[in-house]
Amino acid sequence: MTENSTVVVTHHPVTDTAADAYVAEVTLNRPDKLNAWTGGMRSRLVAALDVLGDDERCRAVVLTGAGRAFCAGQDLAETAAIDPDDHAAAEAWIDDFGRLFRAVRGLDKPVVAAVNGVAAGSGFQFALLADFRIGHAAVRMGQPEVLSGIPSITGIWAMRGILGRAKTAEFALGGRLVDGTEAERLGLLTRLVAQDEVKAEALAEAARLAALPPGAVALTKGRLRELDDAGLDDAIEAAKKVHTAAYATGEPQREMARFLAGRRR
Repeated sequence: MTENSTVVVTHHPVTDTAADAYVAEVTLNRPDKLNAWTGGMRSRLVAALDVLGDDERCRAVVLTGAGRAFCAGQDLAETAAIDPDDHAAAEAWIDDFGRLFRAVRGLDKPVVAAVNGVAAGSGFQFALLADFRIGHAAVRMGQPEVLSGIPSITGIWAMRGILGRAKTAEFALGGRLVDGTEAERLGLLTRLVAQDEVKAEALAEAARLAALPPGAVALTKGRLRELDDAGLDDAIEAAKKVHTAAYATGEPQREMARFLAGRRR
């Protein structure tokens, strides 16, 4: 096991494969903040995923969160401080997410998300990048960014392939979170299990996938990636323009400040 405070990587040996093969469990580890992102956390996560991607012994990856959340999305205390006139900062923030999304998508091995609790905003998008998503009936999933004055641009890209246009518009514009039962019905979750079985089931699924011929898996994942790589590139560029325009108005900063002030009461 390796640990760097906000990101923890644990190796689980896989039987019936090469003697040193393993499934990597990658845990977001800010439970007191519902595993909300910071820039440093994303950088550590990208570095960890890059190492796993280069390690032939790693045959599958499980993504999960510590405590009662998978990932609540961006830590608003960080983004609320973005200067409305600092266009470069808004663009750099989006590029940061682009690197994270590409790090997950670039893995030529199966990725399973163990959705153990709330997955919201960019945390929800992060879960949707996995090949399989296993959760329980009480999870909450959705795209509430608009409620904080933040446009959902990469979220539209992440959702549309699963939900279609109508449901994507409902999630992006309405900000509603759905429970695990509805998430499974909509295809946001692959499978529902009991709450205390989520991680074990995700690890078991990852071990099953890890036993498959790795060359065929890698080539299949490569083709799946090709189908919508251009869409992600377009979403990142569009997000830079839209978020720069949004932050220039000061609306996101005002809404996030209002949210944070309410949470402190």
